[in-house]
Amino acid sequence: MTVGEMLAATVPMARTLNLEFRETSPERAVVFLPDQGDFHNHVGGPHAGAMFTLGESASGAIVLAAFGDQLSRAVPLAVRAEIAYKKLAMGAVTATATLGRPAAEVVAELDAGKRPEFPVAIEIRRADGAVTGEMRVVWTLRPNQQD
Repeated sequence: MTVGEMLAATVPMARTLNLEFRETSPERAVVFLPDQGDFHNHVGGPHAGAMFTLGESASGAIVLAAFGDQLSRAVPLAVRAEIAYKKLAMGAVTATATLGRPAAEVVAELDAGKRPEFPVAIEIRRADGAVTGEMRVVWTLRPNQQD
């Protein structure tokens, strides 16, 4: 099962919005939000909440792709997020997420007994390529409790 398939199967909001996980690798995650009238705002484009969920889902996909091998000892959690809506989004939109720190550096902090934090940058684009939103989600790998 791919990261995208796993997220679609286990995250109800991803299923609700019919998100399509088009690419999930440790270097990049690309998630597509189809144009759906049920999730439009007052001007006929995707609702801000749907775009936020799209971006957060893309960030989660890259985190799982980059750190899935650490799940036996740490839980990935979003710590904080911010989004800037840059242009009117109409129609389908795509979010592309990239890690803001090398994965090896984050794992080295975890190995040292720390609770690392790392940013994920996300761009949301409409079909014509225009950037409609920019988002930043800071994640942590919370070490599992020791018995």
